[in-house]
Amino acid sequence: MTAVRTSRGETRTSYWLRVRQFAVPPRVIETATDRREVGDWAGACAAAGVDVELNLRAVTRTWGSDVAAALRADLRALAPHLLRWHMPRIAPDGLLRPGLTIELARYGAGGPAPLPSPLRLVVRTPPAWADAGQRITLALWDAARPDAAARRHPHPHPNRRFRLDLHRHLWDARRAGELRSRSGADLPAPELPGRPGDFDDGLAVDRWAAEAAILLRADGRPAGPVAVRAGRRRLLMEPYGPGEGRGDGDRGDGDAEAERPGGVRIFEATTRRAVRGLPVLPDAATWTPPDLVLLRAGVIDAAALHPLVAAALAPDRSPARRAAPDRSPDSTRLVECGGALHRIGPVDGVLTALDHDPDELRCEELLVALTGTPLACLRAIDEAHRTPDCLSDVRARLDHGDTSGAIAFVQALLGPDAVLRGGALRDELETDAQRRLVRELFRTDLFWPAWGPLPVASFPVPPGAPARRRHGHEHGRQKRRPRLSLSHPRHALFR
Repeated sequence: MTAVRTSRGETRTSYWLRVRQFAVPPRVIETATDRREVGDWAGACAAAGVDVELNLRAVTRTWGSDVAAALRADLRALAPHLLRWHMPRIAPDGLLRPGLTIELARYGAGGPAPLPSPLRLVVRTPPAWADAGQRITLALWDAARPDAAARRHPHPHPNRRFRLDLHRHLWDARRAGELRSRSGADLPAPELPGRPGDFDDGLAVDRWAAEAAILLRADGRPAGPVAVRAGRRRLLMEPYGPGEGRGDGDRGDGDAEAERPGGVRIFEATTRRAVRGLPVLPDAATWTPPDLVLLRAGVIDAAALHPLVAAALAPDRSPARRAAPDRSPDSTRLVECGGALHRIGPVDGVLTALDHDPDELRCEELLVALTGTPLACLRAIDEAHRTPDCLSDVRARLDHGDTSGAIAFVQALLGPDAVLRGGALRDELETDAQRRLVRELFRTDLFWPAWGPLPVASFPVPPGAPARRRHGHEHGRQKRRPRLSLSHPRHALFR
């Protein structure tokens, strides 16, 4: 597979390259790894931006010591920075897919005394309007007894398409080395069959048969068809035995698209009914891992990957070492001023023109106050405070929740004691602070979206948040909103 096969392939390669640059900073990986290696799994979660909403003592009281011991072992092996690295993301900025509940493991499903409702270890992503900081939540899910945190989530039940209980190598440090075999890194890059556009370049078609077998065996299902969601397309994969023909002509739910080696047929499902009730191939098994795509395209070095990922996909190019430090802007820059190249850089914590005397700078500032034209050095300093050239990098760090990295980046650019002036840079930092406030209100139940009640009805609505319902009572009964009807205007209001 190459990065220049199609324009869409180039877009995906550049997209994942930017995600890998900003989504999980090397500083987070190093801190979380140090804490996990000493047994502090909760500290590792805190360093990786994972909020823990579970109580091991409550698990022991409710589900028994065996379940609690298995859960504790998984928590100690959990690599939250590796989990964040492999979480599902959405275009165009590569942010976490909002409103998801992803299953990591289940307990009590087997054994001599299985639980009637298996306990599941899950991670949840907040809704899009409360995703500031890109934090995820580690919790437990019991279908028979959902807690308050699950009830306030828009989709509390584990998603069938996005599940990681069958891909523990994406979050379990003990099994991170399985990524090489499960991703098909030992196999040559697949050549997809059919007409151009029949299959996307990123689909791991050669691995679907093996992954479908793992899925059916884990769910206790016999061999049969499996549904595949590839973006907006719905595919149907059906295994066939040795010596069997394709037999596609008698199927009414789709047309045969391709027959792959390994004993599977792939159909295009024309309706949702064709895949209803079928097991769904996990999204992690549907696509070729983006890190493998980047390595094969030669656009990223193994040192820029997560250390556990690099050790699995490129063991010969990635000796055991820490991730590379974050890049910071140059502290001193050159500006063309008065026909010469002058330097600007931080002095005593403030960005200053280094090749101008203090008296000359004071005169120029007075001239600017009288609506004069400032020197090119002063114009460059003002632009750096308002709209720096690296504003897109600062915005990317803020979008992915790396506020401390963004502030350090700005301090390296302007100096630690600089006062921001009005402009795009200041607006980005203020907007991020407001969105973080909304997220904390959502986590503490002080602000709820339209699908729940309002504990504090008088709290102001933050910008960009969904409309809220106001509940009231009159004569012991709850008020009802009038139902509007555009097709029958006479019924649009109460009479």
